[in-house]
Amino acid sequence: VQLQASGGGLVQAGGSLRLSCAASGSIFRINPMGWYRQAPGKERELVARFFLGGTTDYAPSVKGRFTISGGIPKNTVFLQMNNLTPEDTAVYYCNGLMRGYNYWGQGTLVTVSS
Repeated sequence: VQLQASGGGLVQAGGSLRLSCAASGSIFRINPMGWYRQAPGKERELVARFFLGGTTDYAPSVKGRFTISGGIPKNTVFLQMNNLTPEDTAVYYCNGLMRGYNYWGQGTLVTVSS
C-alpha cells in the first residue's frame, strides 16, 4: 500500500493550502485515514482524521481552520487549511490504518511565513 501526498508549499500567514493524498495498492478498508504533522524539534502529532461512517477528529489547534474531506471508499483524503499561522509550519504526513498497520505517505512540507 502506498500513500501519495501532495500540495505543500510556502504561504504567508493568513493564507490557505490544500493537501491531497491518494492510497493505492492492495487496499482493504483503510480506517481511519487522515493527516499528521511534525514540526522541527517536535513529535509527530495528529492534525485531522476521519473514520468509516463519517466521524471526524481534529487537533484543537486546527479546529475551525482546517477541514478534512475525501472518502475511505475512494481511499483519498484532502486537507483544506485556512488562516495558516507560522505555528502550522511542519512536514505533513498522510496516514492510513489498515489491518492494524499504520501506513504513511512520504510527507509534504508546509511553510508559513510571518
